Amino acid sequence: MRVIAGKYKGRRFHSVPGQTTRPTTDKVKEAAFHMIGPYFNGGRCLDLFAGSGSLGIEALSRGIDEAIFIDKSGKAIQTIKQNLKTLKVTEHVEVYRNDAFRALKAIHKRGLTFQLILLDPPYKKIDICLLLETITSSQLLAENGYIYCEHDVKEHLPQEINNIYQIKQHHYGDTSGITIYTRGKNK
Repeated sequence: MRVIAGKYKGRRFHSVPGQTTRPTTDKVKEAAFHMIGPYFNGGRCLDLFAGSGSLGIEALSRGIDEAIFIDKSGKAIQTIKQNLKTLKVTEHVEVYRNDAFRALKAIHKRGLTFQLILLDPPYKKIDICLLLETITSSQLLAENGYIYCEHDVKEHLPQEINNIYQIKQHHYGDTSGITIYTRGKNK
């Protein structure tokens, strides 16, 4: 695995050992960041279901100032910490082992908002619509921010949930679908 673009471009990092995670391919990651960026002028990112931290690290490389990485797997948390250390990214990052819904509740209590929320849950194991409703009702997405959602290609997500609107959807092969949402006026 590697960073595609930005200040850490070309740097390699580790994936989570074992078969419990499904890393986002470089092709999908590159296409996704072209849809939502490709670069950022600061802001905060939430990488939920972070796995190796690949998506959040890519966001940091492309100009996001701060990132919070959340995963419920101990192996994933160890891998994220190792990858951040390898890249010498130690400031303005937080890494937590937690369930996604509990993490969202804790983040809401802190009053944080995000320019970019990255969702790459295990396919067919998480109710993505409920997750999106929780994010919107907690007002975690900043105005004009983006939610990147990777999901099973057969799963069709709604055009609109509360105050977020789908702006792009794309399928990659027979397994991966990407849906991008933004907050604000219907784009």
